[in-house]
Amino acid sequence: MAELGPGPQKSGEVADILGVKVTTVAPVRAKLIQKGMIYSQQHGDTAFTVPMFDEYMRRAMPDDDWKTKSRDRRT
Repeated sequence: MAELGPGPQKSGEVADILGVKVTTVAPVRAKLIQKGMIYSQQHGDTAFTVPMFDEYMRRAMPDDDWKTKSRDRRT
């Protein structure tokens, strides 16, 4: 989500960035909503609960290690 920038993001766009199906991100999305890290105002839209959290994530994880880890989980 941080890669997509601020504001609500579509679940499909998040799945596309990770290179997985939407059904794969749905359980993670539900857990993050339950933990209060993200929220959904509309069906399929997701946003961080903390303002500018996308900027923080991009600073905290500047390289693409998370993309490599995501790809490794699929194999």
